[in-house]
Amino acid sequence: MNMNQIKAVILDWAGTTVDYGCFAPVNAFISAFETFGVTPTMDETRAPMGMAKRAHIEKMLEGKRISALWHEKYNRQYTQEDVDKIYSQFEPELFKTLASHTDLLPGVHDTVAKIRGMGIVIGSTTGYTQKMMDVVVPLAKEKGYSPDCVICPDETCIGRPFPYMIWRNLEKLRISSISEVIKIGDTTADMQEGKNAGCLCVGVLEGSSMLGLAEKEVMGMEQAQLQSLFETATQNYIKAGADYVIRNITELPELINTFTSVAVN
Repeated sequence: MNMNQIKAVILDWAGTTVDYGCFAPVNAFISAFETFGVTPTMDETRAPMGMAKRAHIEKMLEGKRISALWHEKYNRQYTQEDVDKIYSQFEPELFKTLASHTDLLPGVHDTVAKIRGMGIVIGSTTGYTQKMMDVVVPLAKEKGYSPDCVICPDETCIGRPFPYMIWRNLEKLRISSISEVIKIGDTTADMQEGKNAGCLCVGVLEGSSMLGLAEKEVMGMEQAQLQSLFETATQNYIKAGADYVIRNITELPELINTFTSVAVN
């Protein structure tokens, strides 16, 4: 990759630029499953985070413990009709709180301005549908964040971990090569999406679903414990394909400058 030719940064939404800790979908998934008599753990709920939401539900149902609980309760394995029914509960639950989970993560506004000042355009991908993003996008814009492109999984044939949302960004942003792109996200699915697309991938720790902590938890935690959690999350990112991991989004411009410096030298 010619590092001094980076022309686009593609950011995830919840857990990366808005909704610190990515709590809006987590709460909605748990509530939807509980409607059917199955209570998922936080880890089970977060593991598929970043995928399109219906696919996320199916991935949860495939999990060993949830699959066993479902079979115990209904005396059968789940069906696609079950996925549809859970999703029909999930969506209204999400919309109840989605608007209140659109605050920008610390540093997003200034970081995006710095990146744009470097002549780089800002794209985005998400696990949310267009209808969900119709809520998130204008509220984020009011708070100072508005990427140049927003692509949802219902605009492509399939969402993450497939690469098509990233490639659609390239089309709309008129970027000629995937080698000119960096993908930033906070989930395993984000890293897999970027790797499958063929671009550099950067995982972010603070505010991420991977870490799974509210901002007040991070601020109040002892540094040794927090560092241990950071190290675990970092390893999970790397296993998923991350090329780099940063503590928070404010470190992104410096990382990009490092690429440029290495390329020039």
